[in-house]
Amino acid sequence: MTKLKLGIPKGSLQKATIGLFEKSGWKISVNSRSYFPDINDDDIECSICRAQEMSRYVENGTLDVGLTGKDWVEENESNVMVVDDLIYSKVSQNPARWVVAVPANSSIKDLQDLQGKKIATELVHFTTRYFHKMGIDVKVEFSWGATEAKVVSGLADAIVEVTETGSTIRAHGLKIIHELMQTNTQVIANHHSYKDPWKKAKIEQIVLLLKGALRAENMVGLKMNVPTKKMEEIIALLPSLNAPTIAGLYNSSWVSVEVVVDASMVRDLIPQLMNAGAQGIIEYALNKLI
Repeated sequence: MTKLKLGIPKGSLQKATIGLFEKSGWKISVNSRSYFPDINDDDIECSICRAQEMSRYVENGTLDVGLTGKDWVEENESNVMVVDDLIYSKVSQNPARWVVAVPANSSIKDLQDLQGKKIATELVHFTTRYFHKMGIDVKVEFSWGATEAKVVSGLADAIVEVTETGSTIRAHGLKIIHELMQTNTQVIANHHSYKDPWKKAKIEQIVLLLKGALRAENMVGLKMNVPTKKMEEIIALLPSLNAPTIAGLYNSSWVSVEVVVDASMVRDLIPQLMNAGAQGIIEYALNKLI
């Protein structure tokens, strides 16, 4: 039986990825002693591997499809099919950034000041290529974790590190002087696998539902009863993806109004709706928004 070999990133994105799949309809059960978790889909075979290595396994066909960062695809210069971009993380819904950081009291102000200096990073090949294109001669050394400490302790003049908010970098007494790239999670596929009609359809099904779950994360549904004479006034208050759904209530001069709105608006919107005459307001979570 043909199965789709799916790679799940190990590490900081593992929990978020498994949670996203669960919202999308796939329950992945991870055993701490196994790199091959169970999934409630007989058509899929899961493997867990480091995000840094995912693109290599997809490129050589060990995996048909996987989720990893754009940064690691570029670091490895992997020849893979980028099926789609997904923006999710452990902290925010914004793309992470690879930045150059130096001590806050350093005289280094820009990239040119790093001429002849030493840089510590996990993103060695991309960083080397970047500075080469800029015509700046630097020595790039591999750093496996605790990269901020390398520059604080004087083992390097600067670091190239990934950040979402910059708070960790600032907490280590560093300042950001340049942004090298933005990165986000990508769904990548083996070129040969993506040419297979069955595998392509299965990959597209996964992407469709993952993106639907992501769209739903910051949205909620609102349902309320509205007097017919107040309907236009209340509808004018409602932001909506499309026009709200309106249904008449049985043997009544009231209607039921239902919309999907951004969750951040609800705390201000509900009092406005009540003041305008809406009653029986219900807020409910969404799993997917397709």
